[in-house]
Amino acid sequence: MILTMIILFWVSVGTIIYAYVGFTALVVVVGWLLNRKVKKAPITPSITLLIAAYNEEKNISEKVKNSLALNYPKDKLEIMVASDGSSDRTHEIVSQYEAQGVKLLRFERRGKIFALNDSIAQASGEIIVFSDANTFYDEDSLLKLVENFADPAVGGVCGNQCHYKNKTRDNAGQGESLYWNYDKALKQFQNQTGSIVSADGAIYAIRKDLYEMPPSTAVTDDFAISTGVIEKGYRLVFENDALAYENTMPGAEEEFRRKVRIMNRGLRGVIMRKKLLNPFRYGFYSVTLFSHKVLRRLVPFFLIFLYIASLFLVNTHIFYTTAAIAQTVFYLWAGISYLMRQSNIGGSKLFYIPFFYCMANLAAFIAVLNIIAGRKIEFWNPQRQKA
Repeated sequence: MILTMIILFWVSVGTIIYAYVGFTALVVVVGWLLNRKVKKAPITPSITLLIAAYNEEKNISEKVKNSLALNYPKDKLEIMVASDGSSDRTHEIVSQYEAQGVKLLRFERRGKIFALNDSIAQASGEIIVFSDANTFYDEDSLLKLVENFADPAVGGVCGNQCHYKNKTRDNAGQGESLYWNYDKALKQFQNQTGSIVSADGAIYAIRKDLYEMPPSTAVTDDFAISTGVIEKGYRLVFENDALAYENTMPGAEEEFRRKVRIMNRGLRGVIMRKKLLNPFRYGFYSVTLFSHKVLRRLVPFFLIFLYIASLFLVNTHIFYTTAAIAQTVFYLWAGISYLMRQSNIGGSKLFYIPFFYCMANLAAFIAVLNIIAGRKIEFWNPQRQKA
């Protein structure tokens, strides 16, 4: 039994280290070796900016104004708002901008993917740019996005989602911003390997002729749509200079629920796109997808295995005793950080990093259990705060 626990301990340690450090190092090395550059050029193809909306009366007016002010040829830009059965003032507000060319598409409440799919069928642009109603673009973001489509190998482009500072009531938002900074740095290296894992819903674009309705609606639309271009043999790349801004979630509880929802739908997306896990067909991208979207979600299980093994081995060696104590202190500290999340001292990295790490892994744990139990999240219910 002791030998079994020792093996469990070290397998867990190895898996956790690979998920956070080894995978990142591998991406950096492979990116450096392959160094696949994108052949950019200043082009202006016709664009449809597609804004998904469900009860967005708090932000939709500012979003439409932001879209109308973007630096892109007006005769090449179509702005569409796809409302998935909004029951607030969203339709009334968007209607005020129809004279300026903004198109409002009203759909029954069936889910975001259906609203996007039905809108794309009516879109005139060669390039479809997807955006959320609470995301605001830098004036040159569209120009920066489409530069990448000058490369015929590129089928999709993800922009750079940024978070506004000092607009969250507790330290969960700070943890989320720190994670996004890491994720964007990783995307830079993933670019050089060929493709990033997937796009972020705030700002991404694909060639219209590569779009297909995802076969499942219980998935994250940005993952399902953007990875579709990779399945067709095209590259999905990251454009650091295409900036988009939005707020983080206002509090830990909202952020936790959002993560459970996104991870549940994201894992279902991987299952839907399981072909992409074949390295003989998709090369290093398969390794990236498995490591980032599957193994990372399984880390909480290995954290549990590691803690159980450490406790079992406490009296066998000082090393395992120290490991058990260190983990216990870390989890207690994360609990304290949660209690102090709305205080000034709680905004210190010393507090919000342990808290956010544990919160994210607990969300992943619940999301995986929901997958195993067959629970699906079909509808999109955004929780916004006014920008």
